[in-house]
Amino acid sequence: MDQRIRDSFDKQGLMTSLDACIDSIDKGRVVISAPIRPESSQQHGFAHAGLTFALGDSAAGYSALTTMADGAEVLTAEMKINLIAPADGTRLIATGEVIKPGRRLVVTRATVETEYADGRRKIVAVLQGTMVPV
Repeated sequence: MDQRIRDSFDKQGLMTSLDACIDSIDKGRVVISAPIRPESSQQHGFAHAGLTFALGDSAAGYSALTTMADGAEVLTAEMKINLIAPADGTRLIATGEVIKPGRRLVVTRATVETEYADGRRKIVAVLQGTMVPV
């Protein structure tokens, strides 16, 4: 499972361009992080919501993939995001988790935190979505 997810992740051009990496993989849970760089910031210097969404969506999608059979892949059918605080740290960390696995639909959530240089973290977004096995 671990290698299958890492191989799939390595094929994502967006994650590569964001310098994102997988921090951990467990059944029903995947953590992905990326630095907050000037190229992924918005006009006030915070991480852009697009970075926040991309990391949360990928973490949620890969958490769903951990519950699927070998050879399966996953696509996002629907994803909602609540941005709850500015991402003003040095790195974003997205933790994707499966809420309800299923054969046709997998309901997921992701929590995205900003991490500061001193190691403190703050939640900046929560996402909930539906993944479809393909």
